[in-house]
Amino acid sequence: MRLLSLDAFRGLTIAGMLLVNNIALDTRTPAQLTHAPWNGGIRFADVIFPWFLLIVGVAISYSAASAKEKKTPLWRIDLKVLGRVLALVFLGCLIDSSLAKQPLFDLNVLQLIGLAYGTASLLYALPLSRRMAVAFGLLVLHGAAIMYLPVPGIGAGVFREDANLIQHLNQTYLSALHLDGLLSVIPTAALVLIGSAFGDLLRWDIKPQPKIPFLLAASALLIALGWAWHFSLPYNKPVWTASYILLTAGLGGVVLTALYTLVDVAGVKWPPLRWSVFPLIVYGSNAIAAYVGPILVKVLILREWTWRLPDGVRENLEQTWLHASVTHFGPYWGGWAYTLAYMGIVWLVLLELYRRKIFLRV
Repeated sequence: MRLLSLDAFRGLTIAGMLLVNNIALDTRTPAQLTHAPWNGGIRFADVIFPWFLLIVGVAISYSAASAKEKKTPLWRIDLKVLGRVLALVFLGCLIDSSLAKQPLFDLNVLQLIGLAYGTASLLYALPLSRRMAVAFGLLVLHGAAIMYLPVPGIGAGVFREDANLIQHLNQTYLSALHLDGLLSVIPTAALVLIGSAFGDLLRWDIKPQPKIPFLLAASALLIALGWAWHFSLPYNKPVWTASYILLTAGLGGVVLTALYTLVDVAGVKWPPLRWSVFPLIVYGSNAIAAYVGPILVKVLILREWTWRLPDGVRENLEQTWLHASVTHFGPYWGGWAYTLAYMGIVWLVLLELYRRKIFLRV
C-alpha cells in the first residue's frame, strides 16, 4: 500500500516551497519565510530542501522493496536510477536556462537532488548499519575538510561567507566547469541515506504502532547530534554543514512520524484523520509537476506576456496580478492574497491531475 503520510510530508514541503518562493511582502516578509544569514541558525525556509531530500531517501527504500518483490534484474534497477538522475539534471538545467534566457548547464536544486539520489541509490545495497556508517563518514569527511584543510592565503579553520574551503574550491576549480556546488553532493547524499534508514524503519515487518517510538528515538538522536556538532561547525545551508544536515533530518523525522501516526496508524481506525491531510496529499502526489510547472509558467508566461493597464502602461502578467491584489487589499494583505491565490491555483491544477490519476514521474 502507498504510504499516505509520505505523500502528505512531501506535500508539506512542496507547499512550503511554493510559499517561500512566491511570497510577495518585500520588507514585511516574516523572518521564518526567508533563509537565515550565514551561520545564523535555521528557519522554516531552510528546512524545506533537506526535508525533500530526506523524503527521497525514504522513497528509495520503498522503491527497492518493490523491485525486489518483482525480482527486477540489477541492471534494470541501475538503468532506472541513471534515467532518473539524467531526467532531474535535464529538468534543472531547463529551469535555469529559462530563468537565464540562454542555454545553461549548472548545478542547482533539481540537479543536486538527482546526484544525491543517484549516489544514495547505488549505496542502498549495503546493509543498514554500513549505510549509516557511510552517511556519517561522508559528513565527518566533509566537516573535517572545512575545519582542517588550509585555504591558500587564508589558513585552516576559517569559515566565513567570503572565505572558506568550499568557496575556494568552487571558485578555483569548479566554476570554470559550471559545476559550482558539486561538493554539496557529499553531505546531501548522506542526508538521502539517512532518509533510506527512516524508510527501512517504516517498512519494518511489525505492527505500525510499535514503530513510532523507534522513529522518534532516531529523530531525537539526529537532533542531538546536530545540536552538539553545531558548536564546532555551525548550522549552514549554503555549505550543507553536518550540523545542518543532522538537525534538519531529525526535525523532518519528527514531522514524518507525526504524520505517520496521524494518517497511517490512527487514520486506519478513524478515516477523517486521513481526509484532513488530503490537501497535502494532492501536492505531494505530483511533486515534480508541482515544482517544475509553476516555475516554467511564471518564467515563460507570467513574466513574458504583458497587459495594458487603464493608464496605458503595460506590465507583465505577474506584476499586473500583484498590482491588482495590492490595489484591492493593501500592500500587506494584497501580498498575501497574491501568494495564496498562486498556491491555490497550483493546487487546483494538481487536484485535477490527481482526480484523473495522472502522476508525472521521473
